[in-house]
Parts: sequence; structure tokens; C-alpha cells
Amino acid sequence: MWTADNWKDYKVIDCTDGEKLERWGEYLLVRPDPQVIWQTGHKNPAWKKVNGHYHRSTKGGGEWDFRDLPKEWTIEYDLTPAGKKLCFHLKPFAFKHTGIFPEQAVNWDWASGLIVRAGRSKNAEGSDSRVRVLNLFAYTGGATVSAAVSGAFVTHVDAAKGMVAWAKENAESSGCRQTSIRWIVDDCLKFVEREIRRGNTYDAIIMDPPSYGRGPGGEVWKIEDAVFPLICKAAELLSDEPLFFLINSYTTGLQPAVLSYMLNTALTAKRGGHVESSEIGLPIEGSDTLILPCGACGRWVP
Repeated sequence: MWTADNWKDYKVIDCTDGEKLERWGEYLLVRPDPQVIWQTGHKNPAWKKVNGHYHRSTKGGGEWDFRDLPKEWTIEYDLTPAGKKLCFHLKPFAFKHTGIFPEQAVNWDWASGLIVRAGRSKNAEGSDSRVRVLNLFAYTGGATVSAAVSGAFVTHVDAAKGMVAWAKENAESSGCRQTSIRWIVDDCLKFVEREIRRGNTYDAIIMDPPSYGRGPGGEVWKIEDAVFPLICKAAELLSDEPLFFLINSYTTGLQPAVLSYMLNTALTAKRGGHVESSEIGLPIEGSDTLILPCGACGRWVP
């Protein structure tokens, strides 16, 4: 399992009975987690000191119960490969989310290392050889910001206008140059199809598709039906000197081996290279052995 163990401002303190207790900066939150099927009690005293608790409804959805929690606050992450500090704006909103998926830090570090080692840049004469990254379903920009501060030029695509606006805040707080990110509000599949027709290419592709969603025009997305065709189309956008292709999945039915199969079929069979897939997770504070699983990830490199 690949674990996001470089956090200082975020920790999973405990998890039991379908919930996880987390520290986000100086605030404690309790949120539901479908992976937490064990019952180990609430012995940690921090369970009684929470600032926010998301209660899931039996009818679907749920609601927050706040206790001395601000409407918005920030946390930081040390992106070691780039020697940069990322700053993220957090605010609890619909369906238990806060604005970032902290387990993705393990992928931020991995991609950042590849981009930094590639050593491509924009020189004084205006020649731009920066790594070109396409981030699909880019949400609030964790992967976008980490790639940009590592020296890449990133095209950030998400169907939700509000998420793109939020990502811009994170980019500004993290010191990203305005010339390092292109912001696109669009359906990801339609954008990929247009880029293929335009003949545009990218050196690296990141996609973080939801299990279910709707595009700006009401397009329905179901990951089981749509993800493999999208992987195949996105693979057509890779340049002649690609750096990587990264896909995440939070859907429990898509195991790492499924991601490996799709990447090997769409990429390795045609372009060679190597695929690795694994679960990703977050370590539990105070334990050397307990890790909370948080989905799966597949990585292709040439």
C-alpha cells in the first residue's frame, strides 16, 4: 500500500464504527467512512473534543454538526521533492467533504518527483519546454498545485465552476504563477475529445474520476461504464516523450488489479512502459501498523 505519511497538519487519530476522527490543522472532525467496518470503541479522549461531526442520514446524504469551527481555515503540506509548501483552503460542505483528499499527498509527491527530475523549464528566450500536465476531474486542485509548483504547466479541468474557483484560491495561496495553470470548466470527456481533434498533446495525465457525477450540461457519469473509454481516449493525448499517466479510484469495486488491467491495455500494449497499481491509505496516529484504506491508484510510466 502507498501511504500518505508526510503530513504534519493532518492526521487520522482514530477510526471505528463507520467513522474516522481526523485532525485538520488545529480542528478535529468526525466523518463517516464506508471502509471502517470494525468496532474498536471510542477510547481516545479526542472523540469528545470534536469541532465538527458529519452525521449521515438513513435517507441519504446527511448534515454537519459544528462546534467552534470556523467557516474556512487553511492547512499546509510540505511538498518535499519540489522543496515547496502548499497551502489549502478548507471548508466543510455537502456530503462530508472538506476540500481536499489528504491521501492523495502520496501521489503529489510521486508526480512532483518525476516533474522535478525531468528538469524542463521556460528559459529567458521564451522557449517553453515545461512538462505539460492534464488534470481531469481536478476538483480543488491538489494535484494541479503540486505539479505547478514543481515546474509543470498544468491544464486543470473540472465540470464544477465552484471547484475551479476554489482551486484558484489554493493555487494563489501556494504561490503558483498565473502563467503555470490553464483553468477549464468543462465536461472532461468532451474536453479530451476536442483536444484530440485539435492535435494537442500532454506529457503527463492525471485523472481522479468520481464514482458518479453530472457534467455542466447534465451529462451522466458512471465510472464502471465510462472510465475505460476515457482512459483510451486520454492515452491518445500523450506526447512522444511522456512522463506518466495516473488514475485514482474511490469506487470499492475497482481494485488495483482492475486499474492495472485498463492501463496495460490502453497504454503498455501500445507504447510499452510499466504499470504499478496499489491501494492508497493514511496511517493511524500512534500506530506503526494500522493504515486506513482510501481507494486505489494506478500509475503508468514509459
